[in-house]
Amino acid sequence: MPDGDEPLRLLSLVERTLTARLEEALRARGSSLDQWRILRLLADRGGCTMTAVADHVLLLAPKLSKLVDRMVAANLLLRRRDHTDRRRVLIVLSPRGRAALADWDEATAAVRAQFRDLLGPDVETFEALLRRLQGGLLPAAVPLEQPRA
Repeated sequence: MPDGDEPLRLLSLVERTLTARLEEALRARGSSLDQWRILRLLADRGGCTMTAVADHVLLLAPKLSKLVDRMVAANLLLRRRDHTDRRRVLIVLSPRGRAALADWDEATAAVRAQFRDLLGPDVETFEALLRRLQGGLLPAAVPLEQPRA
């Protein structure tokens, strides 16, 4: 394989294309990609801390706080005390949030189906490769520079 950046360029191009298609589908239903990802995370995992949501949605705390505040005001999300640690606050789906998620999942279904169809039986392998890439690129996985002799 050449040392060029073609694989990285293609990965970026695919990410941008899929993101644009998802955003377009969601915008037509009055949502954003970040809102959909937050609701999807909470539906999959249940209540989460703001830190867990920020890590999943890839937003910095100030932007996430404003978005969550708007979603709470729209009655899509609720803030609840954590039953195991009363000092922590969890973000959870409201009934209205569940209904919105069903609508937004329907809006994105065609994009997600095309993605799965294009990959076919390789979808699980592709996900595993992406997870391996992500794990290898985490800051803790970066090898320390060797001291010069």
